[in-house]
Amino acid sequence: MIDLPFTLAVTRAAPSHIAAVAAVSFDAVAGTPGLLGRFLLVCSVSGLLAAIAMDVPMSQGEDGFTPAYVATAVLKRTTPSEVKFAAAMVVHHVVGILAGGLYGVVYLSASSLIPGVMAVGGVGLVPHLAATIAVAAFIYGFFAHFVFPRASRRIYEERATAVRGQWLRAAVVFGVGVGVIVPTLTTAL
Repeated sequence: MIDLPFTLAVTRAAPSHIAAVAAVSFDAVAGTPGLLGRFLLVCSVSGLLAAIAMDVPMSQGEDGFTPAYVATAVLKRTTPSEVKFAAAMVVHHVVGILAGGLYGVVYLSASSLIPGVMAVGGVGLVPHLAATIAVAAFIYGFFAHFVFPRASRRIYEERATAVRGQWLRAAVVFGVGVGVIVPTLTTAL
């Protein structure tokens, strides 16, 4: 058994096989100087990588990067047609970083309420699933029902269903990305 700031139990089954069960709890992370910051940094990097993964379905969709253009237009208080591609990509990826940080906060809150029965990578499975689903649902709902209606009325009236559908697919990709990347990166913490 190895004691680390995380609750981590490691047993050696055979020379080439190591079974590890890890669960990050709010108390362990908050009680260790620098660990909270590292955990939130890992979550933010995971959000960025998941946002980059979202680029694939967005680039292949009929409406392309319309969600990124719409979000940037709302922030800049302009129309989507006036937004440059580079600006849309910067906003899209920065929002990915922020959503990753949000995942970290939701995870830490959930892990303080939900016992860590089982772990995946360096995070408790149930709080991880709860945080992943909550953040993916939030980014879809926030865009689809708050940001998008405030964009150009023409896009909203003509393409609302298609753009929301594309954003839903992209949000699912984000959720799957965070769902895989966070446990992978937290094993290195």
